[in-house]
Amino acid sequence: MQAFTKMTALAALLDRADVDTDAIIPKQFLKKIERTGFGVHLFHDWRYLDDSGTQPNPDFVLNSDRYTGAQILVTRDNFGCGSSREHAPWALLEYGFRAIIAPSFADIFYNNCFKNGILPVRLDATQIQRLFEEIQPNEGCQLTVDLEQQQVTTPQGHCFTFSVDPFARERLLQGLDDIGWTLQFKHQIVQFEGQYQNTAPWMFIQ
Repeated sequence: MQAFTKMTALAALLDRADVDTDAIIPKQFLKKIERTGFGVHLFHDWRYLDDSGTQPNPDFVLNSDRYTGAQILVTRDNFGCGSSREHAPWALLEYGFRAIIAPSFADIFYNNCFKNGILPVRLDATQIQRLFEEIQPNEGCQLTVDLEQQQVTTPQGHCFTFSVDPFARERLLQGLDDIGWTLQFKHQIVQFEGQYQNTAPWMFIQ
């Protein structure tokens, strides 16, 4: 998993609340067990006018040229609600988003973001509105998101501090998912297994 420390990148606005995971990655695309191949289907029903995904919807905000290459998504309340599908952060990450800023997130989606290399940032609704008001009239607006300092900074000098669970923060700073974090303790695990086999050999009878 790619680590996240600090980034300055183009920010895109999605002015919608209660964006559920079926909107993020519709159910008809959940046919793979790999983590790749979902970015092209991100927000499929909003991005395209047809089922095959060949006719972009010109009215969908992320299809605007001004947001091409955006890596930060600024949106509204309760982002990632609905089903717990982990494909949602997979699709967002593969599309190019490394940070999502919103007033609130669905709990499971929020935790899945950390496990897949995306930083979900919670700011209050007033701060989110200030971001919208600065980004909207300024094409090419970039934000700086700093996980080490836990701050979001705008070109006009606004600086918003956010809180994050220390354990989730440390893992993302190091780029460690669940498996990566566990493998740090491989030596202790092997040592324990060896000792346990000696004290309870019946557990290992084939």
